Amino acid sequence: MLLRENIYDRLRSDILCCRFAPGDEMREQDLAERYEVSRQPVRDALLQLQREHLVTVQPRQGYRVTPISLSDARDLLRFRLALEPACVTEAIESAPDSVLKSLDEFRRFSGNHEDFIAYNRGFHSALAHASGNRRMATALCDLIGQADRLVRVSISNLRGHDPAKLVGEHVALIDAMQRRETRTAARIIKAHIGATEKRVLPALKRNAVIVEEKSS
Repeated sequence: MLLRENIYDRLRSDILCCRFAPGDEMREQDLAERYEVSRQPVRDALLQLQREHLVTVQPRQGYRVTPISLSDARDLLRFRLALEPACVTEAIESAPDSVLKSLDEFRRFSGNHEDFIAYNRGFHSALAHASGNRRMATALCDLIGQADRLVRVSISNLRGHDPAKLVGEHVALIDAMQRRETRTAARIIKAHIGATEKRVLPALKRNAVIVEEKSS
């Protein structure tokens, strides 16, 4: 892998994992020292991240991790609500039994909040890849990664965050998929994502690094 791709992947991961929090300022020289590279691959990575709206340029000051707006968070979750049920449907219609059986590893969870974020990302990424549709899977995995950032920012404010309940929803979805019950699975995944929006958006609204964009 080329050096600039390594730096892009590492920097993007650090932003999505909130090692760089929304609103943090970043300078090319500081990042070059952090990753032990020259400034050029850092600059290339920042420009790519700017195109993804994860970084904004501050004239004569450097860069800033883009704050999360409620409207963007809402848009992301609504896009996921449109895309993930389609991936689930594709998986039910096309995936071999062995692929659906492999989802059994997500029937149980133990650990802390950070462990749950990794478990949850793994489960929803597995759903994406089970679809067998490379383009849909790539788009959904990107959404899931960016949703991690929303959850990390909001998690200190989340009330009633019950991993057992969420794992139970995953198990119900796995059951429906393995029985190839398309309508039941679609209903479960839509309700699951809808509940995420209702849980996360109010928590985000209470967080100081969230900005609400003004309507024009």
